[in-house]
Amino acid sequence: MAKKTVKDINVKGKKVLIRVDFNVPMKDGVITDENRIVEALPTIKYVLENGGRAIVFSHLGRVKDEADKAKNSLAPVAKRLAEHLNQNVNFVPFTRGAELEAAVNALKDGEVLMFENTRFEDLKGKKESNNDPELGKYWASLGDVFVNDAFGTAHRDAASNVGIAANIGSTVAGFLLEKEINFIGGTLENPARPFVAILGGAKVSDKIEVIQNLLKIADKVLIGGGMAFTFFKAMGYEVGKSLLEVDKVELAKELLEQANGKIELGNDVFTGKAFDPETERNVRAIDQIPTDELGLDIGPNTINIFKSYIENAKTVVWNGPLGVFEFPKFAEGTKSVALTIASIKDRATTIIGGGDSAAAVIQFGLSDGFTHISTGGGASLEYLEGKVLPGIACVDDK
Repeated sequence: MAKKTVKDINVKGKKVLIRVDFNVPMKDGVITDENRIVEALPTIKYVLENGGRAIVFSHLGRVKDEADKAKNSLAPVAKRLAEHLNQNVNFVPFTRGAELEAAVNALKDGEVLMFENTRFEDLKGKKESNNDPELGKYWASLGDVFVNDAFGTAHRDAASNVGIAANIGSTVAGFLLEKEINFIGGTLENPARPFVAILGGAKVSDKIEVIQNLLKIADKVLIGGGMAFTFFKAMGYEVGKSLLEVDKVELAKELLEQANGKIELGNDVFTGKAFDPETERNVRAIDQIPTDELGLDIGPNTINIFKSYIENAKTVVWNGPLGVFEFPKFAEGTKSVALTIASIKDRATTIIGGGDSAAAVIQFGLSDGFTHISTGGGASLEYLEGKVLPGIACVDDK
């Protein structure tokens, strides 16, 4: 169902609450990847350019104690946002109280403030994460309308998304959330075919429901990464020291039966003797993995098999790396697949489902090679599972 967006409301003169996802990686107080800030700019700029008064807020990290609080302030993010917007961002170092209320009430049209990390409220009994009714009501009281643009937390039922939406007159999607709904949700509802899904990552247990959902929708599901070895074991192959979920082998057998030929695992892997970037690299057929080696990447034949499916696809959705791409020796599979997907961008819809696969394509300098790179890890995964996400469900329907 189509959702209302920020373009469907009049923001002029209104106090506009904007939930963004500024959960950016930081080291020693310095932002190391500002992609999430950049992705939120169109919504914030739209509100400001149309005379709205922007009240921007986000979580950052996990906040369990005072030490977490000290290192997870949003102050450096507010400073970087001001540089991107080329205007002052009034940062309020509180999540509630008289100072925050006064700053909100002093806002003029076209001005912006940001308040402190919403998860600071979790120190008082997980009030943010557990959607404390009083907290959602309080934050809603600060604004006239609510724009949810935080896809990264859309799978969470929190005070800063669902809680506010339950206590305010109008809740709409920002441009980033709209894009995620259109690309991931729209693609799953009505994909152009052939539709090829690519799944990687460490564990089958993390992707069970994604596999089950995509088997209903996709024409082919390519599986690599650590999770592939549980499937190889289910097929009767020995996997040496490779990552293996023994308790999921029977499930892997069931999934292979359900797939009726839709699952493609390839036929070889790159192995090493240790989980180490300097370990020797060998190519092994899947029925010839030595007992003292572990699979660390899809092999050259498998790369070519995967490429042949991707090159003919009209829709590609990819979630999870296909090897230990952090080790240069074992990045070939993930990088080759990324390059192949990028090569069909002009004739296909190509979506990277957040998390480590998004980190990989950014690392390879291929950010511009895809129709859409999702900003949500867990949210993307649950969307691909076909689940209703609370942060999307709480947005008003058109």
